[in-house]
Amino acid sequence: MERRKFLGKSGCGLAALMAAPISLDSNASGGQANRRRYQIEVEIYENKKNRQCHKVGEKFKYPDDIGKICPWFLSSMHDALILLQRGVTLSWKYEDTPYEKVIDPDGVTTEYIRCPDPTANLVAKIIRTVV
Repeated sequence: MERRKFLGKSGCGLAALMAAPISLDSNASGGQANRRRYQIEVEIYENKKNRQCHKVGEKFKYPDDIGKICPWFLSSMHDALILLQRGVTLSWKYEDTPYEKVIDPDGVTTEYIRCPDPTANLVAKIIRTVV
């Protein structure tokens, strides 16, 4: 079985990340990632049980406010935060769902991450803005 087919069927988030096409912002000199600056903000988008440590609408600046975010939740966001901060755009859009993403390399790009605690029902919206 081909690697992409296997990873695509595994249902694992990491496998989806590895199998999904990604893009880097690039400049005209050799396609290296450019040195754009981004502002990253984490917004609590969903909290169905509303009994966790975060409330819907709370906003945190990354990396300034990482000490205010639940460490387990922050850990689940880590890879997406680093990728977005470095100019990577994950191409899947979750079309026709409440988690449909905005992908605009010259403006705002969003990503959604769920807390790994199975009882939490907590979702963060990561918002990257070009500075």
